[in-house]
Amino acid sequence: MVTLKDIREAQSRLRGVAVRTELIPSHLHETGGSKDSRHLYLKTENLQPIGSFKLRGAYNKVASLSAEERGRGVITYSSGNHAQGVAYAARALGVKAVIVMPANAPAVKREATLALGAEIILVGPASSERQAKAEELAAQHGYVIVPPYNDEKIIAGQGTMGWKFSRICPPWKRSSHRSAAEV
Repeated sequence: MVTLKDIREAQSRLRGVAVRTELIPSHLHETGGSKDSRHLYLKTENLQPIGSFKLRGAYNKVASLSAEERGRGVITYSSGNHAQGVAYAARALGVKAVIVMPANAPAVKREATLALGAEIILVGPASSERQAKAEELAAQHGYVIVPPYNDEKIIAGQGTMGWKFSRICPPWKRSSHRSAAEV
């Protein structure tokens, strides 16, 4: 179970790494003549160094590894954004990164991951193929698996994105508009 303490620890690890992104009020839900009293906000996570919020979870996971684990290197399985997040975190922390991607992953995702210094292993298109290959290579080489989800450090890192929503828009104040920035 991920706790508020876990999210705060992740927020500390991400300070100076993740870009402070704004909550921008959107009026898209008001188009077409319908007026809705709710407020819709957009979180500009596309401004992160890799263009995605996935940096938050990947960096939190890699940064939380022991020195011995980092020395073994990390491996993940992803078709794009998480791959780049792990590659970015590994480069920043001086850790070897191996990324298992589908051969049909967009070239822009493969190139961005390579540019961040990761080694890429291509497999078939199924998610299960990526995971199986990553697990096989981890067992063979001792790499630490950095899963794209289903990991408390990943979840806590991603949770830092939502922390500001809960602080800026608590249920009893949802009708008021406030601007916000967060780590």
